[in-house]
Amino acid sequence: MPVKFYDALQLDPSILKRKIAACDTRKEKTYYWIAMAVRSVLIVAFAIVFISLLSGVFGSDNTPMAVALFCMMLGIRFVNFEYCIGDSLITLAAVLVILVLAPCAAAVLPPILLVPLHFGAFFALLYMTTQRPEMGNGGLYSFAYIYLTGNPVVGEALIRRGLLALVGYLICGAILFAKHRKQHKTIRFHHVIQKFSLSTPAHLWQLRMALGVSFIMTAGQVFGVERFMWMGFACASLLSEYPYSGNTATRFQQRIVGTIAGSGAFFILYLITPQAFHSLMGPLGGLCLGFCTDYRYKTAMNCFGALMLGTGIYGLQEAVLLRMADTLLGVTFGLVFATIFHRLATTKLRLNNV
Repeated sequence: MPVKFYDALQLDPSILKRKIAACDTRKEKTYYWIAMAVRSVLIVAFAIVFISLLSGVFGSDNTPMAVALFCMMLGIRFVNFEYCIGDSLITLAAVLVILVLAPCAAAVLPPILLVPLHFGAFFALLYMTTQRPEMGNGGLYSFAYIYLTGNPVVGEALIRRGLLALVGYLICGAILFAKHRKQHKTIRFHHVIQKFSLSTPAHLWQLRMALGVSFIMTAGQVFGVERFMWMGFACASLLSEYPYSGNTATRFQQRIVGTIAGSGAFFILYLITPQAFHSLMGPLGGLCLGFCTDYRYKTAMNCFGALMLGTGIYGLQEAVLLRMADTLLGVTFGLVFATIFHRLATTKLRLNNV
């Protein structure tokens, strides 16, 4: 018997597709396909309203912060921090302080300080929020940090970003409290800190993510790479695979294929559609993303939103070429870094076990 329609709307597309595959009748399959479609429409519609509202109040230069808060809000609803609610609310505040201050500090600090800043901030984010990387919430905070680093603000806009983060804290904190206050009551954050060990796969994953992203983001800033955050997204996506593994070649290939396919599709659609419809291509990608479970297709659909913004800055052709070039640089670095890191980590663990 199909689950209630409201409950079906809460399910991930991968779960919905498994239910569709297990259905015996066309009616049941249609039921879940409709649930998937409605879920996708509701998420995109809510994203547009939520982000537009906050951007209107706190300024368009803080739209990236509104996007980051939206992603955090969706993630916190389903995934907690794996320790008690009191400590979780404190670390949530610390997370938002990092997201407000670290990206803006990176825009003005000398290059020699960028790697320590990015590593410290990014590792702290992951350690406070992602004790179970398999739940996928680490990707949300990675996205938020990289996106905000690519869109820093100063002066009065920074104050508005701080106020927006405060609003975000009230919203996300309320969701965290409502959904997870009864869980992990006996686990404190200092217990989590005491358990840190590089022999733990989750902690090794956190270290690899933080080091890899800090290096690629610093390189992008130092060498003045246009839209360097796209390099960061590509690298982080490659390194975010969990369980931790030294083999990232498959994900490397899938990211490149997805980016080429998505960029190509965006290029063609942009040319053949009337100008009045160009602003709808980002939401179109978001709607299609709600049906995707394969990493390649997700990568392709993510190109639509990114290129819609990039086209307004660089023009269509340059934005498409830049997207593909930055992605290639990011995943190539990620592949090399993952290989080196895995060899060093394996050697250290082997020596520790002697």
